[in-house]
Amino acid sequence: MTDAELAAHLAQVAGRLLLEVRASGLFSARALGKAGDQTANQFLCHALREQRPDDGLLSEEEKDNFERLAHSRVWIVDPVDGTREYGEARADWAVHVGLAIDGVATVGAVALPALDLVLRSDRPGLLPPAPTVPRMVVSRSRPPREAIAVAKAIGAELVPMGSAGAKAMAVVRGEAEIYLHTGGQFEWDSCAPIAVAAAHGLHVSRADGSPLLYNQSDTYMPDLLICRSEWTERVLDEMRSLAA
Repeated sequence: MTDAELAAHLAQVAGRLLLEVRASGLFSARALGKAGDQTANQFLCHALREQRPDDGLLSEEEKDNFERLAHSRVWIVDPVDGTREYGEARADWAVHVGLAIDGVATVGAVALPALDLVLRSDRPGLLPPAPTVPRMVVSRSRPPREAIAVAKAIGAELVPMGSAGAKAMAVVRGEAEIYLHTGGQFEWDSCAPIAVAAAHGLHVSRADGSPLLYNQSDTYMPDLLICRSEWTERVLDEMRSLAA
């Protein structure tokens, strides 16, 4: 099984497990998120250690032991991206299974279990024609100030959405053209989505255009941009103007 096949299989199975946990009816709304996180994380981490024992591993739900820093290949997973949306039985949550090689998000799969869909870096699809008015996905609860300013400057329509993976995949699926995030995330929030987006021919970078680097000692990532090529320079120019 190739790395990409493994990532897709694990993301799909973890998504099914999460749906089963939610459908069991055994957990209160408050406990559901934790139960789902723990179930999916245990499955993903055990499976990766079994299938790729020589690789490093970083998961949101595992204590970081920094042994991963000695590896050039590191799996970076988010068992439930969008725990709140998962608990609310919404569709905009995801499972991320990504592989960073020498700091670059290279292989990835993002499952959208509520839609019975897995987006993969090894099976890129064609992007539909871009509309005249771009759409920018933003957090449904706390859209970043910079994203709002850029959207206003370029005439973009704001589309509120839940998890980071759901927003990134909205651009991959042609439901939006821009995902600009400046509110801070962690490596597991974007590794798999970035690998999938890059494979589909989208621009991926930090908000200033610099590369996104993974398997760092500090896993905090301040910002990112996933964007259709038609809008990349315009968005980056507006971000430079805001920073000036």
